[in-house]
Amino acid sequence: MNTSLTITDFLVIAVYFIGIIVYGISQSKRASSEEYFLGGRSLTWPVVGISLFAANISSSTLIGLAGSAYLLDMTVYNYEWYAVLVLVFFAIFFLPFYLKTGVYTMPEFMERRYDSRSRYYFSFITVVGNVLIDTAASLYVGTIVLGLIFPTLPPWVVIVLLAASAAAYTIPGGLNSVVKTEVIQAVVLIFGSIILTYYGMQEVGGWSGMVAQLNELNAAGVIDKNAQEALSIVRDNEGDWWRQYDSPIVPWWGLLTGVPLLGFYFWANNQFMVQRVLSSKSLNHGRWGALFAGLLKLPVILIMVIPGTIAYLIFKDQEIAYQTASGPCANLADCTDFTYPTLLFELLPTGLLGLVVAGLLAAMMSSISATFNSASTLITMDFVNKLRPNMTSKQLVRSGQISTLVLVVLASVWAPFIGRYGDLFRYLQDVLGYIAPPIVSAFLLGLFWKRANSHGSFWSLMFGIVMAVIWVTGIIGEVDHWFFQMHFLLRTTVLFFLCLFVHIGISLATAAPAAEKLDGMIWTPALIHEETEELKGLPWYQNYRYLAVILLVITFFVISFFW
Repeated sequence: MNTSLTITDFLVIAVYFIGIIVYGISQSKRASSEEYFLGGRSLTWPVVGISLFAANISSSTLIGLAGSAYLLDMTVYNYEWYAVLVLVFFAIFFLPFYLKTGVYTMPEFMERRYDSRSRYYFSFITVVGNVLIDTAASLYVGTIVLGLIFPTLPPWVVIVLLAASAAAYTIPGGLNSVVKTEVIQAVVLIFGSIILTYYGMQEVGGWSGMVAQLNELNAAGVIDKNAQEALSIVRDNEGDWWRQYDSPIVPWWGLLTGVPLLGFYFWANNQFMVQRVLSSKSLNHGRWGALFAGLLKLPVILIMVIPGTIAYLIFKDQEIAYQTASGPCANLADCTDFTYPTLLFELLPTGLLGLVVAGLLAAMMSSISATFNSASTLITMDFVNKLRPNMTSKQLVRSGQISTLVLVVLASVWAPFIGRYGDLFRYLQDVLGYIAPPIVSAFLLGLFWKRANSHGSFWSLMFGIVMAVIWVTGIIGEVDHWFFQMHFLLRTTVLFFLCLFVHIGISLATAAPAAEKLDGMIWTPALIHEETEELKGLPWYQNYRYLAVILLVITFFVISFFW
């Protein structure tokens, strides 16, 4: 495979990188802690929506989607369209509480509902998750892409360069710089994905050509599914339905169990996503932005998932010579994380290749800068500010900048280990499957059940981390028992219900929460009636309820086509 770039491509990448860093610094808002960490709470809905999309469709997600589709497993798209359902739920139930309380962080919300123990645990585990999942994964993807361009360059050099580039505008600029650069990077990423899909379709003879080739391979016995099955987002199991590797990445039952839990944590509880909505100028702008992000997720199947299937048709019989973290790779089926970069280098012409590579690197920087800023917010507001409550706004900003620098180092150290896992997308979902269930349980009970108390919250969180350690220990030790062989979506569901039962049991066995803990923190049907009155004066196109219904109808037609 030819992975070299021309001088023109290098110039395009260099100009883009320099431009985005300069623009990011120029958009900085750091006069106060609110401006540095929440952009002054002034973001409008288009910026909120595009920023959410950019932070979500990071380079690691892009690589993972194409890699899974190369194995003719389109079920990964279920994560994308399901975001619409989660975001609609988020806009109705959770967002009003977040904005009305004026919180900076999700753990701060946990303290108001429960106590400081739950806050500190959630803050700590979120920072750990940001380093292990988002930042380190993006840096790992950087080693793949830049490692192909510069095969003699050591991975640690690539990691340091990417981390330093993202930190260059994140540290001085804060959230406003992060969000404003994300908007540009999202546009470049979407444009690049459309261009790549176009060239890929040209290579296989368009949609009809792709369908015909898949059917021919099925008739010849090369693959065990025809075009309709290969392009479907629902797949049958290959063995025991509950086993990790006998099921597709997202089996049909996962849509009713694990996927909603992971989606709810990612969109409604995860600091680096919710922080963008907290920065909106009003509740309506926050809601419109969340729905807009959901709309942007729907075309992902055409421009980011389908290219993986196209790659299978083009490269299935070709040998490659890639060096991965686990050794040499001669077939993309054995190192699917290289699928998207291979498409770039093989299909795109000079100039466009440089722009799309710049877009992919931009996605990495977007995710890295987002997690740096959100994690530094958590460290500063949930730990530093608690230990030293008399710090000035300027000192808080400085603390956030130092925290970001520390996170840069930690993520850079961990990133090389991800390649040993084998499959990036499974790594991302696996780790998230341990972190999310206890948190989602605490949030749902806290909002909808007034009897949930601080003891139930804290001990259910502790129970969750103990169970995660047991599972990880058994999996690493390759224990041959069904308990350790469960599909990660089933494991996520089991852990959620176990934490739910622990929370409920301890809450019922101990004293009810004080009345002040419940004031303004519990959802009731009366809130719907109050909201109806508030929305009466708005035209239909500004009423988020109508917009949500329209979005759900569009989503229904999209998934019906690929079902």
